[in-house]
Amino acid sequence: MSYENTQLEHEQRHHVTNKSVYFTIFFLLMVLTALTTGIAFVNLGVMNTPVALGIAVCKATLVILYFMHVRWSPRLTWIVILTAFSFLGVMFVMTFSDYLSRVWAWPATGPWVQ
Repeated sequence: MSYENTQLEHEQRHHVTNKSVYFTIFFLLMVLTALTTGIAFVNLGVMNTPVALGIAVCKATLVILYFMHVRWSPRLTWIVILTAFSFLGVMFVMTFSDYLSRVWAWPATGPWVQ
């Protein structure tokens, strides 16, 4: 196999993304950042954190898909990423189930409490 053939095969396997896609994603990330900042000044009650986390998840998804080139990656990369997020979800569920199953002694009792 000659150098030219291997170079041609290497170039054919990679996806080339148009610059307009990157500028569009960058613009969307800036809009979502401005939205996050704007939402921080609005009192949504208990929904402040879920809304901010939802926007953060959208931004993270855009970064992972486009800037990390996962959108055009082989299926094995998708499997690895989905497995990692699945284990993260399991970790959150187990942590929250432990946290919510604890008996909290409020108000605190003891010799230091008046």
